[in-house]
Amino acid sequence: MTQNEALNILKTGANVFLTGEPGAGKTHTVNKFVNYLRSCGVEPAVTASTGIAATHINGMTIHSWSGIGVKKFLSEYDLEEIAGKERVVKRLRAATTLIIDEVSMLDGRTLAMVDQVCRTVKNSEHPFGGLQVVLVGDFFQLPPIARDGETSQFAFESIVWQSANPIVCYLSEQYRQEDAEFLEILSALRSGNVTSRHKECLLKRCAAIDDKNNAGSHADIPKLFPHNADVDRINSAELAKLSSPARNFVMTGRGNPLLIEQLKRGCLSPETLILKKGSRVMFTKNSFDGKFVNGTTGEVVGFTSNGGVPLVKTRNGRTVAVEPAEWGIETDGKVLAKVIQVPLRLAWAITVHKSQGMSLDAAFIDLSTTFEFGQGYVALSRVRTLNGLYLGGLNDKAFQVHDRVLAQDFKFRAASLEAQETFGEMAPAKFAKLWMDFLNVSGGKPGVGPKLKHKGRVKGGSLEETLKLLKLGKNLATIATARGLAETTIIGHLEKLHSQEKLSAENMAHLGHGKEREIAEVNAVFHKLATERLTPVFEHFSGRYSYEFIRLARLLNTR
Repeated sequence: MTQNEALNILKTGANVFLTGEPGAGKTHTVNKFVNYLRSCGVEPAVTASTGIAATHINGMTIHSWSGIGVKKFLSEYDLEEIAGKERVVKRLRAATTLIIDEVSMLDGRTLAMVDQVCRTVKNSEHPFGGLQVVLVGDFFQLPPIARDGETSQFAFESIVWQSANPIVCYLSEQYRQEDAEFLEILSALRSGNVTSRHKECLLKRCAAIDDKNNAGSHADIPKLFPHNADVDRINSAELAKLSSPARNFVMTGRGNPLLIEQLKRGCLSPETLILKKGSRVMFTKNSFDGKFVNGTTGEVVGFTSNGGVPLVKTRNGRTVAVEPAEWGIETDGKVLAKVIQVPLRLAWAITVHKSQGMSLDAAFIDLSTTFEFGQGYVALSRVRTLNGLYLGGLNDKAFQVHDRVLAQDFKFRAASLEAQETFGEMAPAKFAKLWMDFLNVSGGKPGVGPKLKHKGRVKGGSLEETLKLLKLGKNLATIATARGLAETTIIGHLEKLHSQEKLSAENMAHLGHGKEREIAEVNAVFHKLATERLTPVFEHFSGRYSYEFIRLARLLNTR
């Protein structure tokens, strides 16, 4: 599913689980949805499962927002106490949309407690008290921390997930990884199908951390480790080697003291940042003017004379004067608390956990002490290309993802495809009515937001560019690269062109070269099941053929 298709569904007010591989644009899509709601006069409740994730989205933790704090269960007394807190009641009753980011790290029992609180405060038996709930995350990434003496429960295993019945929007476009071979390895990790060839490919990227003769020396790239002890040891040792004087930058805070402490714990910039000329650093926030993003790396080359602001030369050669930035917690459009700090951290090393959400041009990653499911996948998927990856070691755990997640992911993909087909068949007028109905219920201002973008409404010029390349005999991958689009988008163009009767058998014949047997097998199942829908065919093959291939096979069968 594309970002625009997911955004269209979000605007209807339906409960949604927004997922996809790292780099698919989950956060970008959520931000577009939040901006849309705010432009219509609707203030969503923006939360996350952890403090680190909350700082990325200028929200608060779901624990703070709901008032459950660190509780592991809620008694009747606890519910009454929370329902008696004016601040909690005010924000819950004002909310119409609740967004929970990094839901993969939220225990299912905690999600159930949030549901309890919402139902109680809003005096409603509907799931989450009738709120639109947008759950965002990727269950292949780090799992929830197990409670004392208990097995962790994924959020999707909670009964409240079933009752909320979110529409699955599985984003399929890729905006981080640019390397087909690397994408294949990450997909194999994600599907639990890592072969000896994939392992050999990764092992070729192994190099000792002190190997200065290796191309792309590790000295100037961040290093990722599973454990804090390794990170602290390397950063302290490297900083001590620099003979230049140290500059201290101390974080300040304003607002609610408890929320300030939450922000400090979640902020990737430390409370006291010690820098020297020559320090390897990483930016911890996106700049509004596009000079850097969260994960950009560089070196401190000096400090300004009028206040000592760090001057950082990034890997692309740009020198940036890094002014202090703010991290805040907002609700109802008001800032409850904020912290102010230079958006940098020492970056000789960082933990895999704190790297989640970052995109790195290059990194040295030591996975020899991996101890958690998904840790290897999270670390490797931070890097954009295989050439930017330098490995210090691997253990077997680094190749493992949770078997319960593997089983569930197949269901998520099938559900997303079903939703894509259902909403794709919806008339634009029906879409627009659903949008307006939701805005009215939310107290918004109909007509203020962006104009409708609907699946299939592709500008003629865009379609013609795809058709031109197709007639030149280009394959899907080549067309997608030339157009700067995902292959799934190009297949959508072809489907639209076919519906307009602009494609001939000769135009498309080359797309099936070398795949004739597989295409025939897929279309035989379409015929056997007497359907033109993708989901039954995808489920029949149990994931052996991708959605995109099944769509292509269906298209080629209609010539």
